[in-house]
Amino acid sequence: MSLVTRFAAAAIMVVAAVGGASAKEWKTVRIGTEGAYPPFNYVENNELKGFDIDIAKALCAKMKVECTFVAQDWDGIIPALLAGKYDAIAASMSITEERQKQIDFSKKYYKTPATFAVRKDSKITETSPAALKGKVLGAQGSTIHSNYLEDVYAKAGAEVKLYGKQDEANLDLANGRLDAILADKVVLLEWLNSKDGACCKFTGAEYTDAKYFGEGVGVGIRKDDADLVAMFNKAIDEILADGTYKAINDKYFPFSVY
Repeated sequence: MSLVTRFAAAAIMVVAAVGGASAKEWKTVRIGTEGAYPPFNYVENNELKGFDIDIAKALCAKMKVECTFVAQDWDGIIPALLAGKYDAIAASMSITEERQKQIDFSKKYYKTPATFAVRKDSKITETSPAALKGKVLGAQGSTIHSNYLEDVYAKAGAEVKLYGKQDEANLDLANGRLDAILADKVVLLEWLNSKDGACCKFTGAEYTDAKYFGEGVGVGIRKDDADLVAMFNKAIDEILADGTYKAINDKYFPFSVY
């Protein structure tokens, strides 16, 4: 065999190997989630539950794959995906330009606005950066909400405190250590309707600017797994079309979050 022929044969083998790798047959999909963001994902009786979890299970059923779930702290949720700890993220992760530099996303499976909450005795009614100058604001770290506070409000003179979990920010607001918190409106509503959140209320505007808050929430997937993105997209279309999505939505919310 000539040298040229040997190189050609080697090239064919490499192409075949790459082609085989890209055509992975998905039978099991491991899904990472936080488990600390009710009503979207939380732990109850040692079991992961919530809107994200139910949607992920419905999508896996449509894809005819077995789902397994892995709980992961929010700060490490993308690094753990990239390290292969799981294959997808279903954890209320907004599709943002910054995150798309690291991973791919399915199409959205919900979109809700951000808003501020304050104590009921607070006089804050205006939530522009100028109005909150000098105030102490809180959010869960490494989120679209913390990014927005740091980029817009801190530069306007507010003090921003970040927390590992949303519950920790809520607690500091309740205890008067914060003037306001910024978070997803539905997540705050869940808390405000609870005994622990009876201290507090919504105030000011809703925020949906795509530059900061993204295009909605999607399933996060490694860039090498384009076939899995396509599978999730098809499954999202299917649960929207056949009523499965509405049934899950209505289990958690009295309004559509899509």
